[in-house]
Amino acid sequence: MIFSSSLWHFCILSLLLSYGVLQTSELTSAHHYRTGYHFQPRRNWMNDPNGPLIYKGIYHLFYQYNPRGTGAGYRHIVWAHSTSTDLINWIPHNDAIYPSETFDINGCWSGSVTILPGGKPAIFYTGVNSQNEQAQNLAFPRNLSDPFLKEWVKIPQNPLISATPANHINASSFRDPSTAWLGPDHRWRLIVGSRKGKTGLAILYRSRDFLKWTKAKHPLHSTKENGMWECPDFFPVSKTKLLGLDTSATGPNVKHVFKVSLDNTKKEYYTTGTYNVEKDIYIPDKGSVESDNSGLRYDYGKFYASKTFFDSAKNRRILWGWINESSSVKGDINKGWSGLQAVPRTVLLDKSGKELVQWPIVELEKLRTKHVKLPNIVLKEGSLHRVLGVTPAQAVVEITFEISDLKKAEVFDPSWTDPQTLCSKKGASVKGGLGPFGLLVLASKGLKENTAVFYRIFKSQNNKYKYVVLMCSDQSRSSLNQDNDMITYGTFVNVDPVHEKLSLRSLIDHSIVESFGGLGKACITARVYPKLTVDGDTRLYIFNYGNESVEITGDVWSMKTAKMN
Repeated sequence: MIFSSSLWHFCILSLLLSYGVLQTSELTSAHHYRTGYHFQPRRNWMNDPNGPLIYKGIYHLFYQYNPRGTGAGYRHIVWAHSTSTDLINWIPHNDAIYPSETFDINGCWSGSVTILPGGKPAIFYTGVNSQNEQAQNLAFPRNLSDPFLKEWVKIPQNPLISATPANHINASSFRDPSTAWLGPDHRWRLIVGSRKGKTGLAILYRSRDFLKWTKAKHPLHSTKENGMWECPDFFPVSKTKLLGLDTSATGPNVKHVFKVSLDNTKKEYYTTGTYNVEKDIYIPDKGSVESDNSGLRYDYGKFYASKTFFDSAKNRRILWGWINESSSVKGDINKGWSGLQAVPRTVLLDKSGKELVQWPIVELEKLRTKHVKLPNIVLKEGSLHRVLGVTPAQAVVEITFEISDLKKAEVFDPSWTDPQTLCSKKGASVKGGLGPFGLLVLASKGLKENTAVFYRIFKSQNNKYKYVVLMCSDQSRSSLNQDNDMITYGTFVNVDPVHEKLSLRSLIDHSIVESFGGLGKACITARVYPKLTVDGDTRLYIFNYGNESVEITGDVWSMKTAKMN
C-alpha cells in the first residue's frame, strides 16, 4: 500500500500518542508553532540554504536536509530542493544531491550554484568521502530544458578540488565552495572555507574550463584567531545604484562584501572593502572586521550559514539565512521538525558606503490581509497600547517612533562595548530615560510570557549632541518552558535620533520574530515558544517604559499562510 506523505505523518503521530511518547498538548503546541510564511520543510532537520538561483523564470532553493530525523545527521545530509515563482510559495521536488558515491557517501554538504555562459547552472558542493575527508564536487542538470531542474548528474571526474598534505589543507576543515566569478583574464575563481591553526581562510582557486582547478598561492582573505571559516560568500555591491550586481561585476562604482560564518561561535560577520583584481586579494575597509562587538553582522540573533544570489530577473541581490532552534532536542522531536529559513531579504549598500541595509523582499506584501492603521498616538511614561483587529501570531508590524525632547536620555558609559550584554542588563522591564519603547509580541494575557523588541537612546558622555541607539530583542520572558534558549540579543544601530525617526519592522510568525531596525540597518531574529498562547489567545502591544513620551505612527497587517511544500 502506498501512503500519501500527509497520511503517513498522521499515522506516525497517532502511534506516538498511543504509546505515550507524545502528549496531546505537545502535538497542539507543535501545530501552533508551525510557521505560516517562513520557508521550512514538512518535517525533520533543515540547516544551510544552498545554491539559490533563478532559471527560466523559476526560483530554486536547495537546502541541507536530514531525511531521517530532527537532528543534524550530517552523514545522511542531502540537498533538498523546492521551487517557486515568487520566493514566497514553494513546491517540493525530490532531493537534488544525495550521498551515492565514494566521494560523498558520508554526506553532501553545503555549496553554491554558478550560472555558466549560455545560462547553464552548475552546483559545486562539499562531499564527505568514506574516510570522512571533505572535498569539492561538481554536478550539472540532466535536462536543461526542464525549468524545474529536477535531476542532477555528478560528473565522473569528482572530486575536482581535494585537500592533500602537499597543499597543506586539513581535509576535515575544507568546505562550502562559493559561487564562482569570472576575472578579466577570463578565468573562473571560487573560494572554499578552511583554517590553518586558529586562522580563518578563504582559499582561492582558479580555472579556465570550470573542471581543472588550481590553488592560488595566497587566500583571497584571512583573519587570525577566527578559527574555521564556513559558508564564505563574496559578492559586489553598487556604490551608486539601488540595484544588485552579477557576482562577476567589478569597476570604479563597485565595492565588495565578504561574509563568513564562524564555526567556533556560530555567528556570522561581513565586511565591506575593495577587491584587487590584479592581485586577487580582498582588502576590508579600515575598521571593518570579523569580530565581536565591532564587527558587522547581517543579523544579531538566530541567523547562520547565509547565502546570497543575484536575481537577474529583477536586478537585485537576495539573501537567505538559516534560523536554528531555541527549543531543546526533546522539543524538536516532539515538534517533528527543526530549523527554517529567514524571509528572503534584498541587500544593498547603505548610502554611507560602510554597511549594508536589508529588507524583506517586496513579494511578501502579497500575503497581507487585515490591515490596522495606527494613528498618531502619544505613548506616555509607562504606557501600554494593545493592537486589535489583526491576527497577532501571524502578522507584520511597521512602526515609527518620534521623540521631541532628548534631554532625558541616560548617559552612555564608554565601557558598554557589548550591546548584547547591555540589552541583557537593561531588559524591557528596566525603566530608563528614553526607552525602553517598542513592541511586546507573542504575548499572553497578563504578560507572563512575551517577547520584547525595543529601543533605548543614550547620550554621549563627551558630546551632548551625539546619541547612541540600542536595539534589543528580549527573550527572557518569552516562554515558561525553561528548556528553551531564552537569550537576549542586541546591537547598536547607526541612526541619528535628532534628525531621523526610529523605525521598526517586525515579522511575527508563531515561533519566530524577525525584526528590522533603522530601515534595515540592523536585524535581530528570535525563535520563541510560548506555552500560554497555544490556545490562540496571542496578544500584540506597543509599549513605552521610559521617562519621556514617544509619538508613534504605523501599520499592522495580518498575514495569510503561504503555500509551503
